[in-house]
Amino acid sequence: MTVTEQPTEQPTGPETTPAGPETTATGPTADAVESTAAAAEPAVAEPAPRRPRRVLWAVARWTAAVVVCGGVGAGAAMGITALDRNDVPGLATESDGRWDYPELRLPALPVDRPRPFTDGNEGEIHYADLRELLLPAPAGATPDPKLKGGFVSTDAYLSLYAKESRGELKEHLADSTLRHIAARGWTTPDGTRTSIHLLRFSSVAYAEAFKDVSLQAAAADGPKALPDGVEGVVMENFADDVDVADTSLYAYAEKKPYGPERVRWAYIQAGDTLALITQAREGEALVVPFQQTVTLQNQLLG
Repeated sequence: MTVTEQPTEQPTGPETTPAGPETTATGPTADAVESTAAAAEPAVAEPAPRRPRRVLWAVARWTAAVVVCGGVGAGAAMGITALDRNDVPGLATESDGRWDYPELRLPALPVDRPRPFTDGNEGEIHYADLRELLLPAPAGATPDPKLKGGFVSTDAYLSLYAKESRGELKEHLADSTLRHIAARGWTTPDGTRTSIHLLRFSSVAYAEAFKDVSLQAAAADGPKALPDGVEGVVMENFADDVDVADTSLYAYAEKKPYGPERVRWAYIQAGDTLALITQAREGEALVVPFQQTVTLQNQLLG
């Protein structure tokens, strides 16, 4: 819509009239009177021409547009900088398959008791509560009702192995002054079942002896005592990448061909404690979460 500009009326100055009655020959002349009256009358300045309204409307509209655009741009910039990188389209980092574990902290120790691999602890003993050394379940996992993070029996632990191995392992455990076993398990949304068992012995020597029995080779490519349902085994090659001082790591995977699900498992020997971590999943037990779980549990024990 165009606003029509009305013509501006220009004012004129006031008429000059004689200051009094008509002069006589003896008074001032008419020209002198007119001159005096003009000098006494204040001058009236002509008003400056108004800026056309059309220009004022255009300036107002452009000013408002600049303010709005600036506000929107600033708001968008602040919003993007406040977001996590993974929440910004085009900047998200694709997941590599790792699970979302809670922040890990070493448990408190009894007064005047050292960590297992520090000066003054020649026996490499874990003085912390063994249950608090268990790796917590990742976000979104469903806890195993039988493995809630407490102590479990020897038979419950031996049920992880094939029946032909349980008798021999049980005898060794009976002779090894085993103190107790703590365990935790869970199932993640992708169907992976995880269990972690920590076995604490009365000394490092007994822990190493039972580790050697568990890893006793039936063939050159793997241990004799296999998880229940596993027939063939291959070594996992990531142990050298896990840099945890004073611990030993041995990792395995079920060899093809395997049944409906595949199993991966690992032993960690850390001082007086031996850990067994197992993961099983229909089709394929994924490598990344297995290595992540083993590495984190190793760090808690070391």
